[in-house]
Amino acid sequence: MMRAVFLILFLMLPSVAHAAANTSGLPIPRFVSLKSDEVNVRTGPGTRYPIAWVYHRAGMPVEIIEEYDYWRKIRDAEGTTGWVHKNMLAGARNAMIKGKDARVLRIDPEAKAKPMLKAEPMVIGRLLECQPDWCRVQVSGRKGWVEKKYLWGVYAQEVFD
Repeated sequence: MMRAVFLILFLMLPSVAHAAANTSGLPIPRFVSLKSDEVNVRTGPGTRYPIAWVYHRAGMPVEIIEEYDYWRKIRDAEGTTGWVHKNMLAGARNAMIKGKDARVLRIDPEAKAKPMLKAEPMVIGRLLECQPDWCRVQVSGRKGWVEKKYLWGVYAQEVFD
């Protein structure tokens, strides 16, 4: 009898975990940014879990891949995951230059458009607009277009203005 009760409870666990997976009602996954220059990343969703590392980069884009109560499981550009309190995240959309090479920001969203700024890898810019292949970003007060494939913090199919 006890074994049957345990089995029933065990089989119910996935549905309970799934029900708590989206507590905000917002889409998952989604991109947000770090709100502070010091964000503790924990091994689980709560203060009882140890701090695995600390981010020191306000504005850095991260992807929310799971939610539990006030906690968000995030993934960074390197694929590392961990849990942060929702108050340490901002809805502001930023993107980061990915790869090992600097990328040119251009006046218009086309490869032959006049270059206006060169952004090094890991540079963060505010996302302003995205077309199918290009995004307009603001870096150090200057606005320009960069190919979407060189950005981390925006989905390939995402389009907005």
